[in-house]
Amino acid sequence: MTEAKLFTPTRAGDIELKNRIVMAPLTRNRAMNDDDAPMDMHVEYYTQRAGAGLIVTEATQITPEGKGYAWTPGIHSATQVAAWTEVVDAVHAAGGKIVMQLWHVGRISHTSLQPDGQPPVAPSVVRANAPTFDGEKMVDVSEPRALRLDEIPRLIEEYRTAAENAKAAGFDGVEVHAANGYLIDQFLKDGPNKRDDAYGGSFENRSRLLLEVLDAVEGVWGAGRTGVRLSPFSSANDATDSDPAALADHLVEILKDRGLAYVHMIEGQTGGPRDLPEGADLRALKDRLGTTWMANNGYDRDMAIDRVERGDADLVAFGVPFIANPDLPKRLARNTALNGADKDTFYGGGREGYTDYPFLEQSAAAAQTAAE
Repeated sequence: MTEAKLFTPTRAGDIELKNRIVMAPLTRNRAMNDDDAPMDMHVEYYTQRAGAGLIVTEATQITPEGKGYAWTPGIHSATQVAAWTEVVDAVHAAGGKIVMQLWHVGRISHTSLQPDGQPPVAPSVVRANAPTFDGEKMVDVSEPRALRLDEIPRLIEEYRTAAENAKAAGFDGVEVHAANGYLIDQFLKDGPNKRDDAYGGSFENRSRLLLEVLDAVEGVWGAGRTGVRLSPFSSANDATDSDPAALADHLVEILKDRGLAYVHMIEGQTGGPRDLPEGADLRALKDRLGTTWMANNGYDRDMAIDRVERGDADLVAFGVPFIANPDLPKRLARNTALNGADKDTFYGGGREGYTDYPFLEQSAAAAQTAAE
């Protein structure tokens, strides 16, 4: 029997992958509370999952201003770079590939999480109808202030520095987070973006920040090791657009000739329905893009195998299944049962629900013992 294409090697730009299964970026809120650095358990957690063709790290702050949730990691200090280096070295030693997701939350933050208690920044003074976690409880996000035009170069430089820090830590590349209602997505969509300058109004203006950030990051990594995550159809974190199908068309048009490693597309609502607006066609978008298409949203084994075989996706990112199954690629390849995920341990805490999920061999041994 011919091996399903999902389990075969491929390339994402300049990154060679041993299979087409990607560990999606998964916020787990387990960084050090005092310096937003990964800990020893992060090394174990990511190394356990090195069987993925590619690991995309949890969303990682490019700057203290970019922080929106307690206990999330950064890549803007020497301490953080050193801690991430340990993660990367361990993943590489286990035969894995790993890229860092570069993140600025924009308005999805609270003053208690911001330097000096300042308001979060955003394209416009439009408060999101969304919650965040301040380290003690869920709270409504704070009203943001609009970024001034003269601040944009500083912001782009922070992305560049974060890319340089990720390179110093030894990553295989980076993914620019331009999805799910965070800062770049806030600029892309006309719900949160009410600007009347060069960064607002038309699709061209609203996508200007994305392209300038990509220019900066590619200057560090090259296009072939730079990916981008998009969610034009999603209203996550209250980021809506009046014409998401046209936005998706525009994004494909401006990205199709950049030679990016991949485009990581949320196909529908983030973590929700895969329904698309009228006029949207994922396969048509993929074909026009001509770049590695990383599909994400509600994929199971059969769907992933089918979509890759048909050419609807080049890579498939799995989220929750990777939380509960550190050896997910092996389980998918062998078509064995998956561990169930404990949602109570998704966010915050220690090793429970983080590094203690059983591997396939451990599950089999436990089942054998129970049967005896």
